[in-house]
Amino acid sequence: MIRRIVRWLVLHLFRITVAGLENIPSPPYIIAANHQAWFDPAFIIPFFPEAPMIYTMAKRETVFNRAWKRRLLPLIGVFPISPHRGELDEAGLRTVYQILERGGVVLIFPEGRYSRGRGLRPLKVGIGHFSLQAGVPISPVAVRGTDVLRPFSRVDVTIGPPVRPDPPAWWSVGQKVAQVVDNVQRAITTGLQRTRGRRPKS
Repeated sequence: MIRRIVRWLVLHLFRITVAGLENIPSPPYIIAANHQAWFDPAFIIPFFPEAPMIYTMAKRETVFNRAWKRRLLPLIGVFPISPHRGELDEAGLRTVYQILERGGVVLIFPEGRYSRGRGLRPLKVGIGHFSLQAGVPISPVAVRGTDVLRPFSRVDVTIGPPVRPDPPAWWSVGQKVAQVVDNVQRAITTGLQRTRGRRPKS
């Protein structure tokens, strides 16, 4: 309900153009967007499929600083993090992997802080680790116009083709292990078929 209300509000209060909806991959995946203001998620999340829920993160110290926020925010998919030098804490890392493992979607702003209308800041490498280790694609999103937001101003949201990770090394090892096990199973099965019906020699 909150998602639909937000979508209605942004569509009626601003001149929004959304391009690239056909590029959205099947879940699980990561949404990676530039970050101009704290309300950027309101211009991104409502234009992605309603299911599964899209999770995002916010600083524990500044956003989860009131009891009502700690009760409300988790209900709309926001979980707390305590970043250090732009990198996620261990609890935040675990949460991201758990969501992706369950087939969910996570919205991440890999700049680590607001760009505020300037060019894209260097991205933190964590986004690459998440994609590779979880084996999920990244849906890149570019948002323009939220840094100078006012009623009926223009906001452009562009969803690019998904960035799919190359298989990590352990995938190929896992495939080789599976092949060995399959070969062993076939060999044993073949041996059982050959010996079926034979009587042991006395």
